[in-house]
Amino acid sequence: MIKVCHLTSVHCWNDIRIFKKQCVSLAKHNYDVSLIAFGAIDQIVENVRIINAGHVFQSRKQRMKKGRKQIEKIAIEQDAQIYHFHDPELIPVGKKLAQQGKIVIYDVHEDVPRQILSKPYLNKFIARIISFFFEQYENKSVKKFSAVCCATPFIQKRFTALHQESVDINNFPLENEIDFSDDMLKTKKNKVCYIGGISEIRGILPLVDAMALCNGITLDLAGDFPEGHFKDKIKSSAGWQYVNELGFINREVAQQVKSESIAGIVSFLPAENHINAQPNKIFEYMASGLPVIGSNFPLWRDIIEGNNCGICVDPSSPQSIADAILCIASDKQKSMLMGKNGIEAVKDKYNWKSEEKKLLTLYSKLLKQPGNE
Repeated sequence: MIKVCHLTSVHCWNDIRIFKKQCVSLAKHNYDVSLIAFGAIDQIVENVRIINAGHVFQSRKQRMKKGRKQIEKIAIEQDAQIYHFHDPELIPVGKKLAQQGKIVIYDVHEDVPRQILSKPYLNKFIARIISFFFEQYENKSVKKFSAVCCATPFIQKRFTALHQESVDINNFPLENEIDFSDDMLKTKKNKVCYIGGISEIRGILPLVDAMALCNGITLDLAGDFPEGHFKDKIKSSAGWQYVNELGFINREVAQQVKSESIAGIVSFLPAENHINAQPNKIFEYMASGLPVIGSNFPLWRDIIEGNNCGICVDPSSPQSIADAILCIASDKQKSMLMGKNGIEAVKDKYNWKSEEKKLLTLYSKLLKQPGNE
C-alpha cells in the first residue's frame, strides 16, 4: 500500500475537506493514510490514522515557530511516499520534504494574497505589502512541489500559470450530506438561517438589519463572534430582536436548523477573496433543499440563479436582503421548486463523487511519474 500523510497546523483533524472528503476517500481506495493535526487524539477513524501533533497553540506566532517544527518532525517519521499539506504556513515543511525526494502536494484552500487584503486588523497599506510579498513567496515555492490542489477553479486558474500539475478539487457535498425529503416541509418554521463564521466582512450587520424589515421572520444565527466590539455593534441593530443566537453548532444541530428554515443566507460583502470564492455553505444549503439567498457576484449568480435555486442580492443592502426573504416566504411553491432544483444540481454536478475522481487521478498520475513508481 502507498503511504500517504496529510498535514495541517490550522484545521481540526476532522475538517470536512481534509479528513472526511480527501483522507477517507483515499483510504477507501487502498492508500495507507495518516493525518497529522494539533489537538487530536491518536486513533484510527474510518481507516485513517489520526496523529496528534501536540496541544493547540493559542498564538499564531508560536504555532508557526514551534508547531511547524513539531509537525515536520512527525511527518518525517512517517516516511510516507506522498505528503499532502493544507496550510500556507507549512510551505517550509513541504519544501523540506520535497528536498528528500518525496511527492508533495500543496492544497490551497484560500486565495491567501487576496484574503490578506481583507483582514480587518491590518492597516490597508501594510496589508498590500504583506499580500505582495506573500504572493511572491508562494509563487516561487510552488515550483518545488509535485502538484497544487486548489479548492476553486479561480484559485486553480492562478496556479496553472505557475505549475503544470494544478487541479481544482472543489468542496462539494458528500452524498450523505444530500438530505431532503417531503416530510421536511412539515418542519418548516417562519425563519431563515446563517451557519458559518461571523465577521463584519461576511455581511452579518446588513443581514441582521434586514430582519427588522421581514414582518416577524426570525434568523437563526449560528457561529462564533470574533473578539472585539463587533457583537455590541450587531446587538444595537433594530433587527437583533428577531435573531436567535445559537453560537457554534455541530453538523447534527446544523442539519436540524436547516430543516426548519425556509432559506439559507450567504450574503458576504464584496471583498477580493469573496467575489471568486465558492463558500461551502452555498452547496450545503442546496444539498438540504434550502433556497439560497446569496451575494450578487457573477460567479455566485451562475451557481444560484443559474440553477434556479435561490435569489442573489446586494449584500450591503438590508432592503435587498429583506425583499428576497419576503419573496421566498410568500411563495411556498416557488420556494419548494428552488429547494428541489438545488438538490438536483448537487446530485448532477456539485458533489464530492466527481471531485474524488480528480483527487484519485492526480495521485495516480504523480505515482506514475519517473522515479515515483
